Amino acid sequence: MFLALLASLAMTLSGLATVAAPAAYGATAAAYAAWTAWTPYTAGTRVTHNGVDYECLQSHTSQPGWEPNVVPALWKQVGGGSGGDTQAPSVPGNLRSTGVTSSSVSLAWNASTDNVGVTGYDVYRGGSLVTTVGGTSYTDTGRAANTSYTYTVRARDAAGNQSGHSNSVTARTSTGGPDPEPNPSRMPGAPYLWMGWGNPPNPGTVMDATGVKSFTMAFILSSGGCNPAWDGQRPLTGGADQQAINTIKSKGGSVQISFGGWQGNKLGPNCATPQAFAGAVQQVINAVGPAVVDFDIENYDEFENYTVQDRILNGLKIVKQNNPNVKVVVTFGTSRTGPNAHGVRLINQARALNVPIDNFTIMPFDFGSSNIYQDTVNASEGLKNALKNAYGYTDAQAYARMGISGMNGLSDQQELTTPQTWTQIRDWARSKGLNRLAYWGVNRDRPCPGGGVVSNCSGISQAEWEFTRITAGF
Repeated sequence: MFLALLASLAMTLSGLATVAAPAAYGATAAAYAAWTAWTPYTAGTRVTHNGVDYECLQSHTSQPGWEPNVVPALWKQVGGGSGGDTQAPSVPGNLRSTGVTSSSVSLAWNASTDNVGVTGYDVYRGGSLVTTVGGTSYTDTGRAANTSYTYTVRARDAAGNQSGHSNSVTARTSTGGPDPEPNPSRMPGAPYLWMGWGNPPNPGTVMDATGVKSFTMAFILSSGGCNPAWDGQRPLTGGADQQAINTIKSKGGSVQISFGGWQGNKLGPNCATPQAFAGAVQQVINAVGPAVVDFDIENYDEFENYTVQDRILNGLKIVKQNNPNVKVVVTFGTSRTGPNAHGVRLINQARALNVPIDNFTIMPFDFGSSNIYQDTVNASEGLKNALKNAYGYTDAQAYARMGISGMNGLSDQQELTTPQTWTQIRDWARSKGLNRLAYWGVNRDRPCPGGGVVSNCSGISQAEWEFTRITAGF
């Protein structure tokens, strides 16, 4: 018990060099006996130190350097502070993990404000105080490898007033050994093909014309409850979707199956548990035999709903366990500089839950771009940094788990991707070692200059199937 207390105090004292002691009351009379060193104190005992009252939290014998104002693991303030200041600092904002190793987690947060001045930040791990630091960052060392840790932070001022807890963040330390698959095999370029929309072409015709070997088949939705169907309407087998898949496979190709998307009745919100979600995915795998399952986690019902995010992620653990040879991809939107808060949360939570995701794909369009190539590169670099922060990857390891899913021709926001620009994006992705490339979609890979944003052509001048031919070169 005492050794554990000493260890706790060592961590607590390690970050206190810049934390100021609470100011004295001045002429206010002390209500309790003064704190002294080498004195046994029991939990609940109250003392006065520098004119401020404290209550003992853990029974111990005091030592020099363990004064109540610098050891919050042992004492909490119960009296007022300088000038009767009772206003707490604001809550620290945007607590985040900025990196991990096999034995450490690095944290950062936005500074708090206070009517007098913030003097330090209390860092909590799993609800227990770790240390108090003077700045807005901290690296928690001595952690176990491949283990999740959850943190919050509270600000304190000179009078001992504390803010509320910040948002919590969970980070998992890296494995400590070599990456189990430092360079995952590249998936063949696989543009989206939707058999229920936009005058869908015969995939065999497209394969013969372009050399493409894979398609991402869209979309698996709920036909009611936790029951999967193409577009939530067409049966898994026996219809146009199965015919297309049979054609692709008969010509030596493979398919990726996409679940979800921007709209429609999705499985994530309708399957009550991760087990039920995994069972619905398994029905699809059993029916069509995909090489890859792609989960387009979008919109407020899945991407912005963290209960559903977690349900999908936990379901994917089961899917991968039962289908180790099927690759698992998650696809989501992005800002021009990388994943937004929902995307970062998805990545960090996948790491915290130890979900074996093979690839994280972003959709760099519909974000108001006037230079789709540069914004795609910038967004991809932001994704790389988010993966490095969450997993402790090198640049090469992060790139090898990344994908880009673009939009050919004109996007919904009139952003322009020409065949030349898509070639630039493809070549950049190859040069960095990304392992997935897709675009939306083959149905639109036909010319109609001035045609606008429609389902069966790109809205620009191009050769037929030109974007697919470029993607096949990935």
